[in-house]
Amino acid sequence: MKDYTLTSNKTFLDIKVILCYNFLRMRIIGIDPGYATVGYGVIDYEKSRFSVVSYGAITTSADDLFAHRLKEIYADLHQLIETYKPQFMAVERLFFTTNQKTGIDVSQARGVILLAAVNNALEIAEYTPLQVKQSVTGYGKAVKSQIQEMTKRILNLESIPKPDDTADALAIAICHAHAYNSARRNT
Repeated sequence: MKDYTLTSNKTFLDIKVILCYNFLRMRIIGIDPGYATVGYGVIDYEKSRFSVVSYGAITTSADDLFAHRLKEIYADLHQLIETYKPQFMAVERLFFTTNQKTGIDVSQARGVILLAAVNNALEIAEYTPLQVKQSVTGYGKAVKSQIQEMTKRILNLESIPKPDDTADALAIAICHAHAYNSARRNT
């Protein structure tokens, strides 16, 4: 199947034609950003059905310089994108109210994650935790265990993926498939 991706230099008519091809199969990489652990989940969404391609976590050592940890996240994520060739990257939008130091560090990691997406011409979508909860469970105040259980069921997995960051990344990818499909129906 030929890869049809959206780029900013396409006209409206080009985008309509491209969208028709993209509905055959969407490959999405969901990302739960962090600097110690970055959860990822790659799924295909075709004809309202999900299939899991891969999932796991990128981990960095606390003993490494922070800049080297960011470089490692970028390199590993770039390799994942090259390997699985997703069309879309769905990333959790961050909200920090208590620990600003952690928030700044995670934001820097999120920056290199977005850079990897842009450098590989992926369409980027961002979702708040509330949007992910609503999409996956139907309830915006769902607790983590409910989201993980529904992610397992939606993707027909035998067990909840570990670490938690991985399950979160898969939920973010599911959220994007639902949001994208809903937007398509409304056009």
